[in-house]
Amino acid sequence: MRILMTVLAMALATPALAHEFLLGDLHIDHPVARATTPMAQASGGFMTIHNRGDQPDRLIAATSDASARTEIHLTEDDNGVMRMREVEGIEIPAGGMVELKPGSFHVMFIGINEPFNEGDTRNAVLTF
Repeated sequence: MRILMTVLAMALATPALAHEFLLGDLHIDHPVARATTPMAQASGGFMTIHNRGDQPDRLIAATSDASARTEIHLTEDDNGVMRMREVEGIEIPAGGMVELKPGSFHVMFIGINEPFNEGDTRNAVLTF
């Protein structure tokens, strides 16, 4: 099991702000989370994970001290109704990539300790 510490920019990404993280064959591009309103209790985290290796890998957990719970989620269309559910992990294929984005896979910060304001940063740990 490999663990990667990432700093998530808790705001909408600024194109000029390049941030990425490397762990062996994994390359994580532009981790960001949505800014929230003052009363919001949750935010979504997004990024692109590239696997430059010849073996598949798997994101199996996410944790953060910025929220009471941090989970890996998938948003799916269920007969015309968008539903979000926790998943046990996300497969990153060998030589491939997975994009965590709105309406798809994402990291869910639940019970955030304080609002996520544009330009803020928070720590999160991704476990592969």
